[in-house]
Amino acid sequence: MRFFKDLSLSAVSAGFVAVLVGFTSSVALVFQAAQAFGASTEVIASWMWALGLGMGLTTALPSLWLRKPVMVAWSTPGAAVLAGATGMGFGLGDATAAFIVSALLIVLVGATGWFEKVMNRIPTAIASALLAGVLARFGLQAFGAAQTALPLVGVMLLTYLTAKRWLPRYAVPLTLLVATALAAAQGRIRWGAVQLDWTAPVWTTPVFSWQAVVSLALPLFVVTMASQNLPGV
Repeated sequence: MRFFKDLSLSAVSAGFVAVLVGFTSSVALVFQAAQAFGASTEVIASWMWALGLGMGLTTALPSLWLRKPVMVAWSTPGAAVLAGATGMGFGLGDATAAFIVSALLIVLVGATGWFEKVMNRIPTAIASALLAGVLARFGLQAFGAAQTALPLVGVMLLTYLTAKRWLPRYAVPLTLLVATALAAAQGRIRWGAVQLDWTAPVWTTPVFSWQAVVSLALPLFVVTMASQNLPGV
């Protein structure tokens, strides 16, 4: 099979980094978004179960079939928008309906070619600025950890910069490895609190309303398309 012939250490590292960055960079936002709508621990675990299977299958199968790198991921700025939706009075059913409406709108603009027409009229700098505007606060908060864990943050930053200079393909895995080892040595990792178990999917009935469409679905659609898909393309 051609897949195994093309398999290499650099390809495995690139795929690992893509998954690692995709999850660790924004999984906290997904948790915050779920908690903003009152999701329980079981529901949040169900979200991650569905996201893992959904993104994994829709990435692997088209890539194998089309023989092109196809990457499907969640919307990081979209999760940031939902994470900040506290106090709006919407529940998990409203958020689920908003996801469905937003997804239908994304399919519509993709199938009709409207997205390409709009993309050609928006400067790349503006599209990148939209993404930066949504994620700037979360990026700056990462350095706030230096106030309570300065050695860990410093070692991670030094490891990343050094590896980026000499081993750029493995900068992220090396940073993760060094950070995990240091955190374990400092006693920051509580292995006793980790319980491994199978995740059970939890059904959530969507609640459609024009308020949720205007306040959640449309902002989610606009932010996802303009702040993530546009600069991504």
